[in-house]
Amino acid sequence: METSPTTRETPLAAVHTELGATMTDFAGWRMPLRYTSEREEHQAVRTRAGLFDLSHMGEVTVLGPEAAPALDAALIGDISGLAVGRARYTMICAEDGGVLDDLIVYRTGGNEYLVVANAANTDVVVHALTERAAGYDAEVRDDRERYALIAVQGPAAAGIVAEVCDAELEALRYYAAVPATVLGRAVLLARTGYTGEDGFELFCAPGDAEALWRGLLERGAGAGLVPAGLSCRDTLRLEAGMPLYGHELNRSTTPFDAGLGRTVRFDKAGGGVDFVGRAALERIAAEGPGRALVGLRTSGRRVPRAGYAVLDPATGEPVGEVTSGAPSPTLGEPIAMAYVPPAMSHPDTVVAIDVRGRPEEARVVPLPFYQRRR
Repeated sequence: METSPTTRETPLAAVHTELGATMTDFAGWRMPLRYTSEREEHQAVRTRAGLFDLSHMGEVTVLGPEAAPALDAALIGDISGLAVGRARYTMICAEDGGVLDDLIVYRTGGNEYLVVANAANTDVVVHALTERAAGYDAEVRDDRERYALIAVQGPAAAGIVAEVCDAELEALRYYAAVPATVLGRAVLLARTGYTGEDGFELFCAPGDAEALWRGLLERGAGAGLVPAGLSCRDTLRLEAGMPLYGHELNRSTTPFDAGLGRTVRFDKAGGGVDFVGRAALERIAAEGPGRALVGLRTSGRRVPRAGYAVLDPATGEPVGEVTSGAPSPTLGEPIAMAYVPPAMSHPDTVVAIDVRGRPEEARVVPLPFYQRRR
């Protein structure tokens, strides 16, 4: 595989090569696509645990006495209302309500926040946050070089991490984070993830990443922990109905289109806060979005892929577009997410998908396709 001279490598690049991973260029990074097979790694995460290198993600620290109001003005979420040690899924939008990126914001101190952006959008997020924080007593710091990120995901994740960590995991709620020591290394331990399973994300110093990776694999082997690549991460998040920037979300998509209107907080705890995109999003909230993100299941063997047209079965005319699609290892049949007109978004509505020139019948189903037992 040819690699661009500008492609970056994570601190775990040599480990991935040693493990025989198939590598790919992703968002400017050389990342592991798979180590064995997508299906094996997918099923390992659903039934045991998988270990992911997520060091390509972008970390931005926002700190200072007015960090919270600066973020309230920059993002659609209620950041002032976030307690220390908790995290929130949110988005940064343009003036017209289009999504620049979806984010997780961790409140790591009284006046300090860690904003985690998608790798391909980190420059955009750093620039927008810096611009929007002007006039506030807050500093926006690009901290990508200060962190590596490793995730342990799956039903066995808590047991594996508990054996090597000094934190009380039973007290660590979903979407919460705490400073901890794992295998003797300082980390920010977050109970977050992108697979639909319970799990943890470990923000660590780049120089500690290899020791943590090797130590977790060794200590977790008995519980079935295996390295897992980007391919299975995509089918896991698709089954869990989680949007991916560049597929379900992009600059021309609003949170309401994607069924994520609940993340838009017009009533922030900071009170009376204006934020970028508010006027456009208030109008869309009042009028309703022009399209809806739905789940589709087909009964055939042909797989809908991103970009395929969704057709009105009565007329054969295009009415929407598939944003993500794959064979579901858990359900055993093809699944997809797609944008369709609101009138065709109700469960059990029958549509067709143009799969390489032939219509494939599909049925609208509620998202997510898969939900773990709690």
